Amino acid sequence: MKMSDQFDGFSIYLGEDEDGDFLAHFIELPQVSAFATTPEDALHELKLAWEGVKESYRKHNEAIPVAPSKKEYSGQFNVRIDKRAHKQLAIEAAQCGVSLNALVSQKLVASLQH
Repeated sequence: MKMSDQFDGFSIYLGEDEDGDFLAHFIELPQVSAFATTPEDALHELKLAWEGVKESYRKHNEAIPVAPSKKEYSGQFNVRIDKRAHKQLAIEAAQCGVSLNALVSQKLVASLQH
């Protein structure tokens, strides 16, 4: 079982501070955190803290946060950019014979692979 599976898909930071204590927290929700003298205890305390947070959300009839890795995505989002960048991208797309959407999609995917 991956560690993120124990924490509903959230990514975990686990590190030692300058005093030799260990801090564990959710990268996506840094306010969910725990300290302990060993890494194992810090993770155990983080698990307890997360269970407490979820219980508080339930008690107040609020939606429990969902990790980005567990969400469904449509593949669509809107981005606002500078007019000059928009123009440059549109010109480049035309020169490449592709749509602006296809060019931007290619550039985004390529940047994720580096």
